[in-house]
Amino acid sequence: MSRVLNGIVAVCPDLGIGKNGNLPWFPVRLSNEFAYFRRMTATPSVSGKKNVVIMGRKTWFSIPEKNRPLKDRINIILSRNLKAPPAGAHHLAADFSSALRLVDSELSEQADQVWVIGGSSLYKELMESPGTKRLFVTRILKQFDCDTFLPEISPDKYCQIPEFPGVPQELQEENGIQYRFEVYESLDH
Repeated sequence: MSRVLNGIVAVCPDLGIGKNGNLPWFPVRLSNEFAYFRRMTATPSVSGKKNVVIMGRKTWFSIPEKNRPLKDRINIILSRNLKAPPAGAHHLAADFSSALRLVDSELSEQADQVWVIGGSSLYKELMESPGTKRLFVTRILKQFDCDTFLPEISPDKYCQIPEFPGVPQELQEENGIQYRFEVYESLDH
């Protein structure tokens, strides 16, 4: 079954997404941006099903322990080295394609939307994978120091969608940081 794969990420103007295992703007908290992330990734389109979040091991461990696993979502962690899912995680897969196979086989009855939530190499794999993809990008309009980056969203592979259900269009501001929500869809579908 071909499903749309979603990625969700917040980026600085230089496409920075992290610093020392934290968000670049840490310790500033963007509560509304976080609520948006939660609403988008946790709200299934089919009642009775759950969305899947796929993340790398480092992303999993960057989530505060009290918030793991991400509630109301099926959490799949990718690692080539772990032999069992880390405490609290629902599933472990060696790589992205194995995670997708897991979603389409063992989890097919309960899984709805698939969301990739980081890190950098997983976003790259998502963006280069075949089929329809949507990238939900929060553009943070302030530069912070970053050591982890999102691959470039190539205009010949992705187009920005002017509006998308549930995605606010107006400029957002919290704690003196402005940002806007953008949605891109792959052109190869």
